[in-house]
Amino acid sequence: MKIFIICSKKFYNQIPSIKDNLEAKGHIITLPNCYDDPYTEDKYRQMGRAEHANFKSEMIRHSEDVINSNDAVLVLNFTKNGVDNYISGATFLEMYEAFKLGKKIFMYNDIPDGILHDEIVGFSPIMLKGDLGKIV
Repeated sequence: MKIFIICSKKFYNQIPSIKDNLEAKGHIITLPNCYDDPYTEDKYRQMGRAEHANFKSEMIRHSEDVINSNDAVLVLNFTKNGVDNYISGATFLEMYEAFKLGKKIFMYNDIPDGILHDEIVGFSPIMLKGDLGKIV
């Protein structure tokens, strides 16, 4: 299966072991946008509001293409700044895009509490509860 990993850049340090695990099982992994340079967005933010807005627009459009070329997304949602199972705004948008395109949505941990909980439930994600072996 071709799987696009999506998550907050704060979780990028957890990707290598997950990627290796999935590739060992024969899956093809697409890494998050800007994985090789996690501070790309910060650079655009420093350039000014218009440049940052343009960057965000391009990344949202790019994500649609990447999601379309994969079979599934894997949401890595860990604790960030005291928020359990954190999902960023960009990750939520990528989940929505996967849902619209009829792709499988795997969630590493439970759906976070908060205002988007019901919408995420509506995406019918496959809950892994930390077990990558459930990806089939």
